[in-house]
Amino acid sequence: MSYSSIEKRLAEGKIIILDGGIGGELQKVGAKMDEGLWCGRCSLDSPNELLKVHQNYVKAGADVITANTYASTPISMKKYGYEDLIKECNHKSIKIAKEAVSGKNVLVAGSVSTYGYFIKDGVAKMKPSFDEHLKILSDTGVDLIILEAMSSQADIVETLVECSSNLKLPTWLSISCVFDKNKNIHLGYDDDVSHKDPQVYEELEDSLHRFKKFHSGPILVAHSNMSVTEEAVSILKNNHNNTVGAYPNRGHFVKPEWKFTDDIKPSDYVKSAKKWIDSGAQIIGGCCGIGVEEIKAISILKN
Repeated sequence: MSYSSIEKRLAEGKIIILDGGIGGELQKVGAKMDEGLWCGRCSLDSPNELLKVHQNYVKAGADVITANTYASTPISMKKYGYEDLIKECNHKSIKIAKEAVSGKNVLVAGSVSTYGYFIKDGVAKMKPSFDEHLKILSDTGVDLIILEAMSSQADIVETLVECSSNLKLPTWLSISCVFDKNKNIHLGYDDDVSHKDPQVYEELEDSLHRFKKFHSGPILVAHSNMSVTEEAVSILKNNHNNTVGAYPNRGHFVKPEWKFTDDIKPSDYVKSAKKWIDSGAQIIGGCCGIGVEEIKAISILKN
């Protein structure tokens, strides 16, 4: 399947299924997590387990799987002492993902994320690393790039989007959202493990007007609590002239593992996914803590 077939289905109003989280599923099958790089080294240390996770998502009905490149950003690999492995780790991740979809009508997305980036470092320092990661993944022949800018302020998101603006590949943008104390939706992150107030950044609607200068492709609400997802999708739909989507999370991160919380049954996930679709989402999947069973369940929503 080519990306043009995805575009055709989206133009026809059909639903595209994205896979779920990679790290959590790797934990379930016994893959070793790295203290700093999380699941980023699994492509080298646990390749068989990674292949199995991808294959399980393909069998579950995913139209697009995401290669295990979220945590293997150049800046994070340098930070944790793996500078010499940047290309090898990312290339291996893509190779394994491509093997999983061989002979299948499933596309491979490369994840270029903000893992390891902090606003205190300044956006000028981020640009070379974003550029490096984008080049590495685009050179491997992935079908599309997902800019996973979750948990980031608007300046970081805008910088990542700007770096990708000349990329000759389809590009999706993912952002995380939270409610502020007045129940307005902002960019941000709700770290429920600490039980503190969520990290609240710029207002979502204002941020979308900034991003549209550089990004006209799909935008998805990701790594966000399910409670905020439906309304955030509505705001995307009303302020973005392209496809929108959703892939929320469940649980929280306690290095080096993802902790699963919230007893959500696959049938409950389907009910929520239907609400996202009613709000305008055409790409649906799952982020951290959402696994194969949930993706299998929502695959019935393809039309």
